[in-house]
Amino acid sequence: MKHIISCQVENKFGVLARISGLFSGRGFNIISLSVGATAEDPTISRMVIVTEGDEKVLEQITKQLNKLIDVIKVQDLTGEDIIDREFMLIKLAYDAKKYTKLTQIVETFQCKVVSMSPKHLIVEIDGDEKKLNTFLDLIRPFGIAEIARTGKIAMTRVDKKIGG
Repeated sequence: MKHIISCQVENKFGVLARISGLFSGRGFNIISLSVGATAEDPTISRMVIVTEGDEKVLEQITKQLNKLIDVIKVQDLTGEDIIDREFMLIKLAYDAKKYTKLTQIVETFQCKVVSMSPKHLIVEIDGDEKKLNTFLDLIRPFGIAEIARTGKIAMTRVDKKIGG
């Protein structure tokens, strides 16, 4: 089972290495990871880590994260009422004969063509994992040259007291 873990951490060098070392040292896989400074306090960063494992693995990860001195707060977002998003850039082979069909798909998914050349075009899309995967399935026949995809970002819809 996939788990989405949100961590607030000190925004300083070495924190990412300690957290990724915790995962690799215990044999836990990080499926995706995104990190950014919080708008409220630039000395604090929010990490969203997607990992996989049973409840016992999740409990181990959470306990180990809470032991790290640079970790301020850990929250398991799995099963919570959250909003999550990913972002993706896709470079596609340009084919004038297929362009109209491609732009119909781009418009349907509310994407945007952000760059175009005689040989390629680049499309940006954001949304949840299902939307991005469905879009990829539909455009794959057009010839995907390259994909850059962020990790998941997520937050709860409502305030929740941590640990209570």
